[in-house]
Amino acid sequence: MGFPEDDLAGDEDLLLHRHPHWKMLFWPAVIFIVTSAVVGFVGGLAANKVDGNGRLLVLGVLAVVWLAIVGWLCVAPFLSWKTTHFVVTNRRVLFRHGILTHSGIDIALSRISSVQFTHGVWDRMFGTGKLIIESASQDPLEFDEIPQVKKVHSLMYHQVFDDNDGQTNGTETR
Repeated sequence: MGFPEDDLAGDEDLLLHRHPHWKMLFWPAVIFIVTSAVVGFVGGLAANKVDGNGRLLVLGVLAVVWLAIVGWLCVAPFLSWKTTHFVVTNRRVLFRHGILTHSGIDIALSRISSVQFTHGVWDRMFGTGKLIIESASQDPLEFDEIPQVKKVHSLMYHQVFDDNDGQTNGTETR
């Protein structure tokens, strides 16, 4: 589920590839642990208190409930996290996401007019934040939970600045 580098053009260099910050997986991990503990406890009680076919029925129902909760609230967020890619190359910014239906956006570095970031106290503690990219023809695009957002902002700023430094339609100006 890594980013397919064959999506890049032949002369394009991969500068940065990030998934959203791991803190997106905190609550799914807590839910997994709590759900497993509760189902295990109830399963242990059922195994001691219920006999015969009733035990199998209760354990089967518990297994189905556990699978449903873990699948919906733990596995799906993990797959969503794993299939979300924020990529910066020497020519563009790519954002791809989706499990069954894939979607994405590409922004040419030459079209970017500003790059901003925001991060609150919690985001600074975790080293994450929101990256805001404005292009010449679109509303600003906001990318949440970008790990090391200040470094990504700096990289993008230098890429955009270096590409556009004193150049207007192929002529250099000073």
